[in-house]
Amino acid sequence: MKFNTRSLKFKLWAYFVLFAALLMLILWFLQIFFLRTYYEEMKIAETRRIANTIISQYGQEDLIESIYSILQKNDLYIHIETANDTIIFSPITTDEEKKEEDSNFFQPKVFNAYGTYLKEKASVRKKLLSSSNKTISIILSDPNTNTNTLAYGAILDSTPGKEVILYIFSPLYPVESTVDILANQLIYVTIISLILAFTLSLYLSNRIAKPIREITKSATKLAKGEYGISFQGGHYSEIVLLADTLTHTSKELAKTETLQRDLISNVSHDLRTPLTMVKSYAEMIRDLSGDNPEKRLKHLQVIIDEADRLNLLVNDLLALSKMQSGVDSLKITNFNLKEVIESILHSYDIYAEKEGYNISFNCPSDILINGDEARIKQVISNLVDNALRYSNDIKNIVITLKEKKNYVRCEIADSGQGIDPKELDHIWERYYKASSNHSRNTVGSGLGLSIVKEILLLHNAKFGVESKLGEGSTFWFELKK
Repeated sequence: MKFNTRSLKFKLWAYFVLFAALLMLILWFLQIFFLRTYYEEMKIAETRRIANTIISQYGQEDLIESIYSILQKNDLYIHIETANDTIIFSPITTDEEKKEEDSNFFQPKVFNAYGTYLKEKASVRKKLLSSSNKTISIILSDPNTNTNTLAYGAILDSTPGKEVILYIFSPLYPVESTVDILANQLIYVTIISLILAFTLSLYLSNRIAKPIREITKSATKLAKGEYGISFQGGHYSEIVLLADTLTHTSKELAKTETLQRDLISNVSHDLRTPLTMVKSYAEMIRDLSGDNPEKRLKHLQVIIDEADRLNLLVNDLLALSKMQSGVDSLKITNFNLKEVIESILHSYDIYAEKEGYNISFNCPSDILINGDEARIKQVISNLVDNALRYSNDIKNIVITLKEKKNYVRCEIADSGQGIDPKELDHIWERYYKASSNHSRNTVGSGLGLSIVKEILLLHNAKFGVESKLGEGSTFWFELKK
């Protein structure tokens, strides 16, 4: 198996392991190399806190009790005396009864070094009095025992000649043994942490990289023309979003491919007849009627009519293909359906004037609906054209709007020959013409009802036709408000 160091899986694994190793390195430095410094800083801070407590209670009656309480809880030695060596407090020489009452008071390690502390007291006092500060801390080294002691001095009373000085001696025990224990412990901690980091990083990197690899495989298929592929996103929202986007892209490409195939198929099939007619009549003009003005005009009119039919057919084919493939989306707005129908019917006044059609519209009040206004206009125009085409000699067309609770019903009724019940399910198909119908000699592409169907499907509208032979047909659709 090829080991790809530039892959996402490897990089996630490497970064995770390096991060864990860096944490272990920092822990080693803090626990091993900086432990002594940290220990001394904490000891100094603790001693300073105790000194501040004693300074704040100096002069109060419970000072001695407070010092004894401090000595019981802390491993240190406290001594208070004046500048002329008058002892105010020393646990070795004061209040023997107190010490006898409290058997837990004595701390052997501290008081065994009492003599050493008294020797260093003079140097601490000298540095304290020569300092501009009222406190001082010194690290004292004992070469014999190879140990250090923190010496802390503070002036409780700075009256000249009557200075009162607080001495606190706190042993700084060697931390080497502690460091050795921590080092041994950190070895196990480091090994366990790196193993866990290695395992967890391997699991997480594989969990993240796997869906990306699957998306890559699907994208390769998509690049080869396999449209409509569904991409799987895995467990992370970003990858899921990427997969969903690619899935949507795949579906849109599939729709475009379908539109392209359908358009080519329709054009090759539906344009053959009018193009043949145009060519035939052009040849007739060239060979037969070129010198006969009457025949030439007649043949030219046929060419013009076929050209108009071609133009109408191409437009309807393109509109139908777009809607069937989902490329053409709706532009939903709120509009007055009554006003839309009235504006459409104005363009049919010529049929009433020249051919005696009676087109009536029944709608008592304004009706607002949500939909694509341009597409609904196209639906109504196609249905009115269909009614005009198949009306008989009575020539009555009635358009009715009925407002219901949650929807509006539009009915367009003609007075034609009606449709055979066996053919009702087929009239929405392209180029289908019912055998019982006798249409007027009008130009049409044969796609009007197919376009009506696709537009109403896009609106999620109910639609249908009610027809009786010899009595006419009523086309209807229902739109939600």
